[in-house]
Amino acid sequence: METTATEPVQAYLTATMERLRADGCEVKVEDWGGVPVLIGHRGDFKLRWMATKLHLFTIAAPTTLVTAGALESFSKTAMEYVLARKGQLRGLQNGVAVFPALVGTQIEPAASAWAAEKQRVQFAALARPVAVDATTGTAAAFRGSAALGIIFAAHLKSKLNAYFPVA
Repeated sequence: METTATEPVQAYLTATMERLRADGCEVKVEDWGGVPVLIGHRGDFKLRWMATKLHLFTIAAPTTLVTAGALESFSKTAMEYVLARKGQLRGLQNGVAVFPALVGTQIEPAASAWAAEKQRVQFAALARPVAVDATTGTAAAFRGSAALGIIFAAHLKSKLNAYFPVA
């Protein structure tokens, strides 16, 4: 994965950081093998979620070309990262979700299709990958409802739209 952040990519990541902070997320940048990765986290508790707390992570990294393979690999890495931090909390009345996003200036159509196809689910954890074209602001992601995690669907769609607006 090419990791040089062009001006549009850096501008998009900076704007995403600001959107995360404005929504009350804890935000930091970590070095993942020489790549600066933006990480936002928030925890929300709602009685209508059957008194469940959802830990939502947004993890975004710069790249030049977003491919389906790169997005799938990054999504798996992001999920492993989240589960290493909040995995012990999964299960009854606790869940984790992640928006793993690759932000580039070239997006392969297959990457956009893979991101928009469905959410990826594990036990009490789900991911909604995002393929972002920083030059147009287009962010491809699954924005619908799924049978698994249906109680969080509206919340996740709202947060996805807030952090990665539809261009």
